[in-house]
Amino acid sequence: MVLSVEDRLSVHELVSLHGHLMDGGEFDRMDELFCVDVVYDVSAFGGGELRGYEAIGAAARALGDANPVGHHVTNICVSEDPDGTVRVRSKGIGIYADGRVGSVVYEDVVRREAGGWRIAYRKVVPRRTPLRP
Repeated sequence: MVLSVEDRLSVHELVSLHGHLMDGGEFDRMDELFCVDVVYDVSAFGGGELRGYEAIGAAARALGDANPVGHHVTNICVSEDPDGTVRVRSKGIGIYADGRVGSVVYEDVVRREAGGWRIAYRKVVPRRTPLRP
């Protein structure tokens, strides 16, 4: 499958929507972001692999005030493997109420479903060490 301009735009919008829904606590809309069988890997943060979008919402609710007040997604790059797998890499910036800021890389696999593009797999990779030549 060759991704059309419309597909690429839809994938960009999908990844961008993540921050808006998470920051708004709109966990009842996770089906707009994720496949029902999504695997959300937050192992690097001690959270393991969350399976299903209900688990993602439950984990965010459990964090409560420890959640960032702002999830900002940037640098969205969409690619397609020879087998048709669509991958997305993006940068995430989390801003916390106490002023702390964190940076991550989102490594996603997205899939087109009846309702449109959805994230089937996401690995959240923290950026904790600056580049050192």
